[in-house]
Formats: sequence, C-alpha cells, structure tokens
Amino acid sequence: MRALLLSIALCAPIAPATPGPPVHHQASTTRFAIIGDFGEAGPAAAAVAELVRGWGPDFIATTGDNNYPDGMRETIDANVGAYYHAYIGGYIGAYGEGAAENRFFPTLGNHDWHTHDLAPYLEYFSLPGNERYYAVSWGPVDLFLLDSDQAEPDGNDRASIQARWLEDALARSTAPWQLVILHHAPHSSGTHGSTEALQWPFAAWGADAVIAGHDHLYERIERDGIVYLVNGLGGHGKRYGFGTPVDGSVVRFNAEHGALRVEASAEALRFDFVQVDGQVVDTRVLTAPPR
Repeated sequence: MRALLLSIALCAPIAPATPGPPVHHQASTTRFAIIGDFGEAGPAAAAVAELVRGWGPDFIATTGDNNYPDGMRETIDANVGAYYHAYIGGYIGAYGEGAAENRFFPTLGNHDWHTHDLAPYLEYFSLPGNERYYAVSWGPVDLFLLDSDQAEPDGNDRASIQARWLEDALARSTAPWQLVILHHAPHSSGTHGSTEALQWPFAAWGADAVIAGHDHLYERIERDGIVYLVNGLGGHGKRYGFGTPVDGSVVRFNAEHGALRVEASAEALRFDFVQVDGQVVDTRVLTAPPR
C-alpha cells in the first residue's frame, strides 16, 4: 500500500505556474535568438544551445516543439532546462539557477500538445497572458507568439478568437518592428508544406515578418510584402528535405542545425540564420521607412 501511495504521489500533477506579467522591456536596441523544433536532448540540441549562448542574447524565443516526443513532464527538463535554464524565470528544474527575469518565450508546437491538456508545459513555464498565445515587447520589437495547433481552444484560423486578438494587438503596436512567431508554417517548401488555415493577412494587419517551424529546415520566403521564415533546425536529430519551392522562396537550407540571430534598432531589423559552426547561411535586413 505504501508503494502504491508513493507512486500516486510521484505521478500527481504539479500546480500550473502563475501566469507571468506582461513583458515591456525598455531598450534602444536588442539582440535575441529564435530556435525551432529544438526539444530533443542530444548532440544537435547541445550544439545549437552553445551557439546561441555565445551570442549573449537578451532573450530567446522558440517556434515550438519544445519537448519531444510527447510533451511529457518526465522529459521537459532534460529537453529544455538542461540547455536554457539560465533564461527561464522561476525555473523549477534540476540543472542550475534560472533567470531573475524570464527571458525564454516558447511557442507551442504539435508535440507539446500531445499531452492534450498542456499540463507539463504550463507547470514548467510562467508566460504572459493565457500562456498559449501572448505578446512580448522588448526595445524596438513587439513579438506576438501564437498557438497554431488545431487543439488551441481559441481556434487557429482567420476567423478565430486568437486571430482577432492578433489583429487588434498589431493595430495597437507602436514599436518600430512587429514579428509574429508560430509553429506551423503558413508557407513552406518542406515536408509538411504550407498550412492554408494559417495564411492570415499578416502584412495587412501590420506584421513585418512571420517566423515558423514544424519543417526541420531553414527557408526564407518573400511574399505579400513581408518576410516569412521557416526556422526548424534547432536540435531535433531528423532534418527534412524540400519539395517544389513555394512562390516567393528565396533561400532553402537543411545541411546542418542552427538558429536565427535577430538584431534590432529603430532603424533596422537584421535576421541571420547561423549554422552550429558559426557560419552565416542567410542574412536579411529590413530598414524602417521614413516616418
């Protein structure tokens, strides 16, 4: 009986972390990293984490699939905290001290949703808003992190509650730059391909770029007057191939793992996709129009 009670206690869920406060960080410039499909402990994830730490980023955002294979409580710390605990506010894992201020902003992916209730994710992170989709303002950049999965209670299509939230949030943003981050790619030439339900009018609503994952590759697509990036080489061991390039595909890369380095001021927004050996694969610079 005692063994049974102990087993029940060990399996009992931890109370969800308290949602974090809104993030409004004042700065004239910022440098940050975006990693995608990274949550599989191993050499590739470790190499990407070392690359990212070397940049000294102000914060890290993700394009989802933070915890392979099934978003479980038993794997989340080894998949995330082992590499990024120093950026996680209120860190509860076993790998060292966390951050005094949360500087790790994940996006939900389909593998995170395999638990159905997101309990391990919500226990582990303390994020703004409803914690599934939320905004972060850091210096000259406003980021809008979405939940693109079909399981999202507020929907994931153009008519959804979530889409209306984004449209309103973009309209109210006064930052020089507006970035949308989500997991499933609206446009992609990779194995999973484009997700039609997520082809929202991002440009018309005021976004400057949309960054996704899901396909384990890197691609830059220029269409609708903005930049779409697929950034899914953050550490999962399996890299994906390309099919027929979608309209607007400019750069396609899948030879090695890597991450996006983003640098922003009021005048310019620079994206560098960097592979784990430090080589820059692609650079795209946006410049602000005169005001």
